[in-house]
Amino acid sequence: MYCGAMPVRVAVLQAGSVLYDTEATIAKAEGLIAEAAAGGAKLMVFPEAFIGGYPKGSDFGARVGSRTPEGRKLFRRYYEGALAVPGPGTQRLGEAARNHGVWLVIGVIECDGGTLYCTVLFFSPDGTLAGKHRKLMPTAMERLIWGFGDGSTLPVIETGFGNVGAVICWENYMPLLRAAMYAKGIQLYCAPTVDDREVWQSTMRHIALEGRCFVLCACQWTCADGAPETERIRGGSVIVGPLGKVLAGPDREGECILTADLDVGEIAEGKFDLDVSGHYARPDVFRLTVNES
Repeated sequence: MYCGAMPVRVAVLQAGSVLYDTEATIAKAEGLIAEAAAGGAKLMVFPEAFIGGYPKGSDFGARVGSRTPEGRKLFRRYYEGALAVPGPGTQRLGEAARNHGVWLVIGVIECDGGTLYCTVLFFSPDGTLAGKHRKLMPTAMERLIWGFGDGSTLPVIETGFGNVGAVICWENYMPLLRAAMYAKGIQLYCAPTVDDREVWQSTMRHIALEGRCFVLCACQWTCADGAPETERIRGGSVIVGPLGKVLAGPDREGECILTADLDVGEIAEGKFDLDVSGHYARPDVFRLTVNES
């Protein structure tokens, strides 16, 4: 394996879904992809649940032991905006990647049978759906609307300029999942999220330092007029280098495209003294088993 690589420009797309309007959101994504590509980006990362939306503040009429007819109708509306994978929506996203010759990492709500999943899709520059990752552990009320992923969708994909994978939102707090991704050789660690808290930045920098990888965190930014404060998502997207240096962001001012030119060879400088899945590991003491079935 050749371990060096030429510098590559990456983009993190901080933007919000058009909630309950998947057609409009895909069109918005197509425009943002074109804009980032015009700026020279070869890898683009969109936030968690960008296509299909993150219904922050909604309870879908659920209480312990009861559901309401109105909540069921709202869930139906949400379900009807989800993507079949593959399907017409993924075809359009693949075409956008192909038209601009870019790698695309994008959060979607996926429907499979009667269940929705919070999923990240990977598209290659030829438009191929190169892989997907379903969120393993929905957090709190997310478990009401999303199913649980499993170990069969944990890809780390060779792009030609670095190995890319994705860990979604609070999955990043799962140490064994991070360890599994490090063991797979992740170099461009994508973290689509809707976590807009200040403390989230410390998590992103910690992961970059721990894994000696570049972290590309894309968070939604939504601030509809008249929306309650608790329903807004305030961004905070960031790009971090393998020694914890912030290369772009965090941005909390509005929708934006963050870019950085990454020298993937810098990862070797970090792994000189810390490679948690290599010379700093102790497989004689610790062993991780991952069920990818």
